[in-house]
Amino acid sequence: MTRALPRAHINSSHLVRFLTENAMIGAARAPDDVGQKLGDWLNFRQAIALHGVLNPDGQAEPAPAHMRRTAAMTGEALTRHVDKVRAQLAQSIAQGAPPGSGLARIEMPPAELDEPIEPKTAFEPYRRFYAAHQRQMENTLQTLRAQVRAQLGKRAPHLQPLAALDAAFENILSEREAVLLTKVAKLHEKRFVQALKLHIKQQAEAASEVMAGGETATAVHPTAWLMPLRQAMRAALLAELDTRLQPTLGLLEAFNQENPQEQ
Repeated sequence: MTRALPRAHINSSHLVRFLTENAMIGAARAPDDVGQKLGDWLNFRQAIALHGVLNPDGQAEPAPAHMRRTAAMTGEALTRHVDKVRAQLAQSIAQGAPPGSGLARIEMPPAELDEPIEPKTAFEPYRRFYAAHQRQMENTLQTLRAQVRAQLGKRAPHLQPLAALDAAFENILSEREAVLLTKVAKLHEKRFVQALKLHIKQQAEAASEVMAGGETATAVHPTAWLMPLRQAMRAALLAELDTRLQPTLGLLEAFNQENPQEQ
């Protein structure tokens, strides 16, 4: 039997919970009406495009050529494929891309920072690290989502409207999603700078104690302030991976429900 992949509700995504539990954002408010919120996000052109998908005139258009060429997969094989891609991205975040995955290896910056540390620029290597992982996730999961849509249309043709609707939503919401997820790096930067300034202050106080002849001056470990922040960045990226996967997992669930004999 195909193993079911966990899928969280959008208002309780791992990323939102992580940011809330780590006091990086305020507690989530009760969700607004989804339809009203979506209407606020769409511009006129996007609204017309979405209306066309929801209200097709006549017969549905044939699937794109790349979807017709895609070999059909069983539910078990498709689930394994989604599992594999997710595992590879998770390993890339936690330890580095696994060999043979085709993913670029994105190295965490060295923990030791050059002295003197400049708070205004010290986060820049981490910003690049974070942005590189976000681009890797975005590119890889866009391909995966398209693959699952293709399978949905091939093995369950009557669900082709669902695949078309998902493609429309991806096109409409991708820009807003990118803007919102970029803000997560800024939240990390804010905590980074706060922790760095406190570290510099503690170093100065410890040096003052030594100069004053204090024999019990407490030594300040050079990277103690940084290690929890590095761990938090990886944890946030893993939570973002789960959040980005939700649409694909929803399509996979629809696929498996339509092909129960294959599970």
